[in-house]
This record gives sequence, structure tokens and C-alpha cells, in this order.
Amino acid sequence: MAVTTGRLNEFDEGIEEETRSYIENTNNDFLNSIEDLTIDEDDYEEVVSGNIGMVSNDKKPPNTAFRQQRLKAWQPILSPLTMIPTLLIVTIVFVPIGIGLLVSVLRVHQIVVDYSQCSNLASNELTNIPTKYLDIALKDSDSKNKFDAQWSYSNSKCTIQFNLEHDLKNNLYIYYKLTNFYQNHRKYVESYDLKQLQGHAVAVSDLNEFCKPLKEIDGKPIYPCGLIANSLFNDTISLTLTNVGNLDGSDYEFSNKNIAWKSDKKIYKKTNYNPEDIVPPPNWHKKYPDGYTSENLFDISEEEDLLVWMRTAGLPSFYKLKGKNENESLIKGTYQITIEDNFPVSSFGGTKSIVITSNSVVGGRNISLPLLYLITAAVCIVFAVIFFVNIFIIKPKKSITDHSYLNMDVEMNREENEELNAQLHPLRDIL
Repeated sequence: MAVTTGRLNEFDEGIEEETRSYIENTNNDFLNSIEDLTIDEDDYEEVVSGNIGMVSNDKKPPNTAFRQQRLKAWQPILSPLTMIPTLLIVTIVFVPIGIGLLVSVLRVHQIVVDYSQCSNLASNELTNIPTKYLDIALKDSDSKNKFDAQWSYSNSKCTIQFNLEHDLKNNLYIYYKLTNFYQNHRKYVESYDLKQLQGHAVAVSDLNEFCKPLKEIDGKPIYPCGLIANSLFNDTISLTLTNVGNLDGSDYEFSNKNIAWKSDKKIYKKTNYNPEDIVPPPNWHKKYPDGYTSENLFDISEEEDLLVWMRTAGLPSFYKLKGKNENESLIKGTYQITIEDNFPVSSFGGTKSIVITSNSVVGGRNISLPLLYLITAAVCIVFAVIFFVNIFIIKPKKSITDHSYLNMDVEMNREENEELNAQLHPLRDIL
């Protein structure tokens, strides 16, 4: 019995020794793991900024005042009293700007003749143009009724004759105007191939899919492809105003050089296509009845009328520059201009007009911008008067929402304190 007890004691001592050793090893491993996890201050900064291993988080913004929205900011408390000087300042600034722009715009002279119905209303002889097809802005008051203009039509050509009673100074421009023509349609705007316009010989299979259905004809690529080029305005407007009323005067010439944007001229390059490998757009058949040849294949960077047309307009009614004369004045007299009528507008219910105009520092004759300035100034002065009357004449009773209560330095008399406490008492009960 004593032997058995001795063996059990030895066994228990062995188990106790193994347990103590296991616990010591476990504690050592734990302490070592703690030491591995301990980082110094530099490592801590890197961990916080997300620059170490697994702690990194690409989606976490940098810990800066700007990215974490800790920048100092000033947010004014708007009230009728503080808004009065602001509204007055806006009015004082906007009124002279609006008046200056309006005076500048009203000095712009323009002659607009809608010739859409020339083929229907005009005859072989010159007849007066109905006033509804005229938009005249000249020195004379009531210029539309005083403006002498006639037209005639023969052999698909519309001849317009008009008389000037005063000289028009230099910087004159001639435009054509279209209405109800939606160049801003999404499919229309995208219907071209940029690489083709940059001069590359693009195969049919590589052409932009937006060029469809004007992408190819009989397996040959259309150059230039797409709806924009195919619908090019093709009325032939003479760039010469022929002087027919003053024998001592001379004709007035417009130039179509440098009418396109310089940036566009840098983009478009002469094509590398061979003439026999491409075909013109269908609507260009009158200009190229036998297709392209080595003699008539054009350099698109020099076709400025096409470059002007390719820069699509943002509104359905727009002007496109046709020519300009920035050196000579148009002296008074009688002039004629001839237009070959090719571009149909009745199919889409639009109109086409010829525009001869000068310009100002803000462009053509458009009063939208000066009116916006003047309307804004008028609205500001109206609200400034309303706020002034409300504060200094009507003097409404203060409420607990008045901004002056936010300033703890405001001196209030006893009656105001009692009134304020009476108004705040129900709120204190609720809180």
C-alpha cells in the first residue's frame, strides 16, 4: 500500500512538472507575440496614415484638414438687415454693366432677309419683299418700314437687292441663318469619324458605327461619312455685294478665309485616301456628279465652310459664318446679292436667311445678356426695398428666432428679459 502511494505521488509530481512547463512556455509565446505587435511612434504614424501592410486602406482619404473637413470656415448668418447692403452692391454693379452692354448691342447694325419663300413669292422681275421676311436694325428709327428691299427668282437663283441710306463701318460679317434645324440631336452630333477627318485612310469595317446609314456605298467608304457632312448647307451665297445704284462706287467683297476656328483647322488634315477608293456623301452629288478624282479631291483643312458646319450648334436656330470684311466700310448705295437655292427647308418646317451685320465687344445683336443683368439688378433693388420697409418702417415684433439673441453681449432691458423668459419657459419644461 505504501509502494502504491509512493508511485502515485511520483506520477502527480510528473504531471505537475509538465503542467508548469507548458504554462511557462505558453506565457513566453504570448509575451513574444505582444512584443511583435508593439510598434514605435514612427510606425504608429505610418499605420494611422495607412502606409503599412495590412493596415493600408486605399479608400481611406488622407488624414489632412482639407480632406477631413477640418478647415476653418466662416458661415454668415443671413438676415434682412445684413442682406440690404449686399443687394444694393449687386444692384450698383449690375446696372452700369447691363446699360453698357445694352448700348453696345444696340449700336450693332444688321440686315436679315428670310429668303425661304423666294422661289414661291418672287418673280422674274424685282418685287418688294414683305416686311415679315425682314429684320432690319440700322440707324434710322423704324428701319423695317423705311428699308427698301426687293427680290427676284429665276433659274434656281434668288437675287436680293437693297438700298443703304447710311454707311456701315468696317468689321462687317455675312452669315446664313437656319431655324428649326436640330444640329444638337444626339445621333446627329455623334455621326462622324474623327480618324477619317484627321486624314487617316480608314477602312469601311473600322469606321465609326455612328456614321450609319451614311457609312458606305457599294462597299466604298463615304468621305466624309455621317449625317453632319451629308447635310452640309449647300446654298451658294455670293460673297460679293454688287453695287448697282452708284456708278462711282465699287463692289463690296467678303472673304471666307479664317472663318473657322483655328483649333478645328489643326484637327482636320488632308486625307490619305485614293480618290478611286472613296465616294462623296449622297447630298454632294451635284458638286461631285462623277465622284472624286485626283483633280477635285479637296483638302478638308482648307474647306472652311465645311469646318464651320461640322462645329454643330447647340440650339435649333443658329447663325453660321459665311464671310467677313474687317478692313473696308460699306458705303451707302444700292447693292445686289445672288443666292443659288439648293438647300431645302420646307421638309423640316424651318427657314433660311441671309444676315449682314456688324459686331460689338460682346458679339452680335443679342440683348439677352444685358437684359439678364438689368433684370437681376431690378430684382435685387425690389427685395432691398422690401427688407428696408420691413425693418425700419413696419418694425415687426422680435421673436426667439431673431439672430440678435445669438449674441450674449446684447444688452436687454428688464421687459425684454421677462418676455424672453416667458417665451422660453414652455421650452424648458419640455426639455
